[in-house]
Amino acid sequence: MKRDCKIVRPSPDGKRAIYVDTLNKNEIKGYLFSDDRHKKKFQFICDIIFGGHRNTELYDKEDINERCSDVTAMKFFKRQENDRIYCKELKSKSGISIVVMSILHPRKKSDGNSNKEITLIETVASYEYEI
Repeated sequence: MKRDCKIVRPSPDGKRAIYVDTLNKNEIKGYLFSDDRHKKKFQFICDIIFGGHRNTELYDKEDINERCSDVTAMKFFKRQENDRIYCKELKSKSGISIVVMSILHPRKKSDGNSNKEITLIETVASYEYEI
């Protein structure tokens, strides 16, 4: 069964876009827009994605196995709250690179990926989205 997602923010050049999983959108949007600190960090991560830049401290692949090669994580406040939003990267039929924010994981506790994170990453990898 394919999951629904809605656009949150398109890139200025129209080549990339950030979407949110509709089943988890209230939790994710509530987190992202809870205060100015979260809004600014989200905007900064969006700018990195839209610019095609690499910053593994803020946005990186969660390449734990072959099935999860298209799963990434937005990393909020490392060495503080250490929250994550696990995302799925895909391409639309028209060639737009899409990042779907799928699952919020607040307060990641370990430096590596614990069994909880591995389960969440594999869950996101299993999602198929209707774009």
